[in-house]
Amino acid sequence: MGLAWQQGPLSGRAVGRFLLPQPMPERLLFAERLRRRMRVRFGGEWIADSEDVLLLHEPWRYPVAYFPLASVREGALVSATRTTRHRELGDTTWFTVEAGGGYAERAAWEHTGPPAHADEFEGRVAFAWRAMDTFYEEDERIVGHAADPHHRIDIRRATRQLRVLDRDRVVADTTRPLALYESGFAPRWYVPPEDVNMAALTPADGQTFCPYKGLAVSTWTRSPSS
Repeated sequence: MGLAWQQGPLSGRAVGRFLLPQPMPERLLFAERLRRRMRVRFGGEWIADSEDVLLLHEPWRYPVAYFPLASVREGALVSATRTTRHRELGDTTWFTVEAGGGYAERAAWEHTGPPAHADEFEGRVAFAWRAMDTFYEEDERIVGHAADPHHRIDIRRATRQLRVLDRDRVVADTTRPLALYESGFAPRWYVPPEDVNMAALTPADGQTFCPYKGLAVSTWTRSPSS
């Protein structure tokens, strides 16, 4: 789970609770320095590059990365005639992003008048994740959304027998599975291909993503039993 989404402590659906005499506020935002170099690519060109990224955790949303305006390539942001108001961070100005022949309307924004208690957002801009080509930490692509440093994944080797059945048909049978324990999810089990009855599976179109595990380039559906 992330800090402010799924069942995280600031999400509103936390699996635990803070031991306080008074209820927590319904909405609580959390900002932290990412302390990692992050880059943004759009139109085939790098448009932002910074080691001073601020991560915003907002209830019910994935983390959002905010870059110093000075780290954004000159000319990449074109002011749009649209302003909105964020309920906690105040007036918000939107930008069109242009680079390398690419053009994306309302693909970046800046909170132009944050309150004093959130003044670290002054002079920072965020980019709409899906409107950009790619985001990187150093030279590694991050897919889906900004990675939450509070989200944890542990992989453990096991030697107990794991069997996967489709009615009476054995789909997988192994004594060397990997257990994946991921915050907010039930354990998942990974099986070596050699221990899978591939005839029981049919390849399916589609691609999924995870900022922690990367892209899954193929998915599988159950093949009908004979």
